[in-house]
Amino acid sequence: MASERILIVDDDADMRDVLELFLKKNGYTVFTAEDGLQAIDIVDNIAPELIILDVMMPNLDGFELCQIIRKKTEVPILFFSSKDEDMDKILGLGVGGDDYIPKSTSMPVIVAKVKAHLRRIRVHQQVLPIIAQPDTLITYPGLVIKLDNAVVIANDSTVKLSAKEYHLLCLMARNPERVYSVEQLFELIWGENSLGDYRTVMVHISNIRKKIELNPENPKYIQTLRGIGYKFNGFKDNRFLF
Repeated sequence: MASERILIVDDDADMRDVLELFLKKNGYTVFTAEDGLQAIDIVDNIAPELIILDVMMPNLDGFELCQIIRKKTEVPILFFSSKDEDMDKILGLGVGGDDYIPKSTSMPVIVAKVKAHLRRIRVHQQVLPIIAQPDTLITYPGLVIKLDNAVVIANDSTVKLSAKEYHLLCLMARNPERVYSVEQLFELIWGENSLGDYRTVMVHISNIRKKIELNPENPKYIQTLRGIGYKFNGFKDNRFLF
């Protein structure tokens, strides 16, 4: 049985109760908060391993709260909202969310998504230390990735990436010139290709470019192959050296 700690943040008491009931039935330890201030206190004191976060809340909405939480932890954040517009999904992923779940989604699917995100975290915790042993640095012109402490330095400045952004960057940087489809990247990083939205990959790559590129509109690291996918520039022909 699972035992991970999950925080539900929602001002709708009935929704909190239903989510809590289903998650507890699946063996999770559940904490609840009805507003952003309670949520921040729980994050600071309980350190949940996954957060389900409503978007529409009084005083501090979910997008604002996510940005505050992201300064404290990189645990998966799943937005949970009655709003199902593409722009809301893009905004949620852009401010640091890992998934966006409409409230119309069935409870078994929500639980499956929770399991998928937590399973992916467990896999990375087991695998990444082993991967980091043979070489602790990935270096390219203007970019250094320190695998032993997950530090990324771009253009002489340390940049802060979310967990998914970091894993995505490391995967591609360790395999330069290899072409990945969006579907392949989603399956490798998120782990459940049948439960997700492939636009998540595009949003995360856009976020990475904004953080490591001098000119995100003309990226020198992660290259787009239209209609095919993405690849990491291996600088074999000395392009973009400066």
